[in-house]
Amino acid sequence: MPEPFVFCKGGGCTAKLGAGVLSRILQQLPKGPADPYLLIGFDSKDDAAVYRLTDDLATVQTLDFFPPMVDDPYTFGQIAAANALSDIYAMGGEVKTALNIVCFPEAMDLNVLGEILRGGAEKVMEAGGLLVGGHSIADVDVKYGLSVMGLVHPARMYPNNGGRPGDALILTKRLGVGIICSANRVQAASAAAMEAAVASMTLLNRSAAACCKPFEIHACTDVTGFGFLGHLHEMMDGKASCRIDAHRVPVFPEALAYADEFLMTAAGQRNRNYAAPFIRMEEVSFAMQEVLYDPQTSGGLLIALSQADAPQLLRNLRSAGLPAAVVGEIVPQCETEILVTQNATAGRETV
Repeated sequence: MPEPFVFCKGGGCTAKLGAGVLSRILQQLPKGPADPYLLIGFDSKDDAAVYRLTDDLATVQTLDFFPPMVDDPYTFGQIAAANALSDIYAMGGEVKTALNIVCFPEAMDLNVLGEILRGGAEKVMEAGGLLVGGHSIADVDVKYGLSVMGLVHPARMYPNNGGRPGDALILTKRLGVGIICSANRVQAASAAAMEAAVASMTLLNRSAAACCKPFEIHACTDVTGFGFLGHLHEMMDGKASCRIDAHRVPVFPEALAYADEFLMTAAGQRNRNYAAPFIRMEEVSFAMQEVLYDPQTSGGLLIALSQADAPQLLRNLRSAGLPAAVVGEIVPQCETEILVTQNATAGRETV
C-alpha cells in the first residue's frame, strides 16, 4: 500500500471550531415555531437531538466527522466511528443505524479509504447498529465520520444539563489523548503512551452506558473536543455550580509529562479561553490544567447522579474494566461555577 501517513496532519476532535465561536453563531440562527415533540435541540448544547415519536419512543440523532489524528487508516476509521456513536450513549440511547460521511482526495490510494471504512463499519457492528449507506465528496484532505440514529425512551433519556445539587460526577475514561496525539505528531510520545491512547479512543462507551441503565442518571455528556472543563461548563448551563478534585480525575500519566514539555494543542488553548472565565483553580499544576482543557477524541462519559447511587455505579464501571472515578460533585449555583482543587500532598488514585 502506498504511504498513507500524509493525511495525518492533526485531527480528531482538536479540529472542532471553538465553543465560543459556535455559541455566537448558533444564537443567531432562526429557530422557527416550537415543536412539542422536539425534546432536545441545540439550545442546551447537548450531544444529540431527541425527537419524540410516541409516549414510549424517541429518536436520537447525531453526526460527527473529522480529519485523522493517527497514522493508520483502519484505526482512524475505528476512532471516528466510536466518537460519533458515543453521542447516542451519552443520551441514554441505543444505536440503530449509521451513515458514512466521507471526504477523500481523488488522487489518494482508494485502498486507504477502504481501510477507513472497514474500521468504521466494524465499530458500528460492535455497537449493534446497521451501516445503511452514506455520502462522499472529493476533497483536498481526508475526513471521516458518521451520522447516527438511535432510540431511547423519552422518560429515560439523559440530558446534559439535568444535574442536581448534591449529585456526584463520575468520569469513565482517562483524559489526555489530545496531548498524547500532539506529542506523537512530533515523535515525542512513547509507543506505550500512544498505544494506550488509541485503546481508549477505539473503546466504545457502550459498556459504560450499559452500567448506567439500572440507575437514575440526572445528566450525562461525552467528553470530546471542548475538553473536560468545557463540557462541564455546558453541563452546569448557568443553573448550578460544581467542585472538582483534580487528584481524582483519571488521566494518562504521560499526558501530564508531555504537557510539562509544552506539547499541547491549539484547540486546548481555545478551550481555556472559552471556559476559564467560569473556573477557579486552587493549587492545580500547570500540566493538570492543560489536561483538563485538553480536547478529547472519543472520550468517556461524564455522569451526574445521586451520591447514594454513585458508589454502586462506580463499582459496576470498574468491574467492566473502565478507569472510572468520582471526580467531584454538583453544588447550588454560586459565584464560582467550577472550582478545581488539587491537594498537593495527596496521592493520585489509581484504578
